[in-house]
Amino acid sequence: MAEPHSAPDPSRSSGGSGGGGPHYRRPAPLLFEPTEAAPDDEHFFGLESITDPNELLDRATELVHAFRAAADRAQEYQAAAAAQLADPKKFDKLPDAAIADRGGWSEEYARKMIEFGRDLLKDRVPGTQPPPQH
Repeated sequence: MAEPHSAPDPSRSSGGSGGGGPHYRRPAPLLFEPTEAAPDDEHFFGLESITDPNELLDRATELVHAFRAAADRAQEYQAAAAAQLADPKKFDKLPDAAIADRGGWSEEYARKMIEFGRDLLKDRVPGTQPPPQH
């Protein structure tokens, strides 16, 4: 396989001899598809290898709390996005039904999420992200 060549240094110009500009090489074509990592149902955050029930309960509880916090945070981002998509000040606002369809929600739930998102966005200082929740 040939070594890639860098572009000529413009500060070391030879005054027109040698002809042409920099020569760029195309990336090599992908000759195979990388294998997808198959999910391993037997390994779930190492819980299957914990034999002490006290330690298992503690670690599993930590995971439950972490996943709940992540789900709550993701739901807040969903609501903020729904509110932005439904913003009446935007010319390309989406109707509640379209937002419900994109979120996999009922229209009633979409309206509640839009309101929740408006409240979140109203309380947020413009140009800043919400503080991380732990």
